[in-house]
Amino acid sequence: MKQDVPVIRFDSLEKTGLVKHGFSTKKGGVSEGIYSTMNLGLKRGDDIGRVKTNFQIMARTLGVPYEKMVLSDQTHTVNVRKITGLDAGKGLIREKDYTDVDGIMTNEPGIVLVTFYADCVPLFFLDPVKKVIALSHSGWRGTVNKMGLVTVNKMHQEYQSNPEDIIACIGPSICQKCYEVSEEVAEEFEKNFGTTEMFYKKDNGKYQLDLWKANEIVLKEAGIQENNIENRRICTCCNSEYLFSHRKTNGKRGNLAAFMMLCE
Repeated sequence: MKQDVPVIRFDSLEKTGLVKHGFSTKKGGVSEGIYSTMNLGLKRGDDIGRVKTNFQIMARTLGVPYEKMVLSDQTHTVNVRKITGLDAGKGLIREKDYTDVDGIMTNEPGIVLVTFYADCVPLFFLDPVKKVIALSHSGWRGTVNKMGLVTVNKMHQEYQSNPEDIIACIGPSICQKCYEVSEEVAEEFEKNFGTTEMFYKKDNGKYQLDLWKANEIVLKEAGIQENNIENRRICTCCNSEYLFSHRKTNGKRGNLAAFMMLCE
């Protein structure tokens, strides 16, 4: 197994001592070509054996159990699934019995939540009072439909989490400078948010959309305190040497992944 694999972490989560977590980079894996080297996407066309080796490397790096990883099934929905010990290994060493799941949450220690990215926004959630974690995938569709709010509401419904206790982190994703969208997309954001503060129009009729700003708005709307929101502001497209970016590579790429586990 390779050592010294780079991982992006959040200070606000680290200092609690309650979780093991991380966000992968392109470095430190065994994949080749457009997937080099730390591809964690099982459906990108890469050799499955290499991808599973990459998961094993990440498990060793993070100090989490490979066999207890539970993978999302992302299709740009706002569906959030409750995960239990019965789900351990699903999507990696066992078949998934669920589809269309862009958010996963649990209150069971030792279960490793895993979600996937290559420009879309990773959202990490920790309720340090009720001991609940969640990961959610929020691309433009998830963001315009307020995936962060949906996730917080689900945490409240299932585990009685108080939004004011929740720590939320916005992971590496595409920045406003790199993210051009159509007028139709901008109009959806204006309609659902009632404001235009997360985008501006250019001379070519297109818009530059700030998914980070939009998600910060959503998280505050969900009741999360501003000082409990951490945004590393790392752009996948600007840093495509180190991070997979769908837009930068026109889709010829692997997947990054977010990992989170409650400590036992």
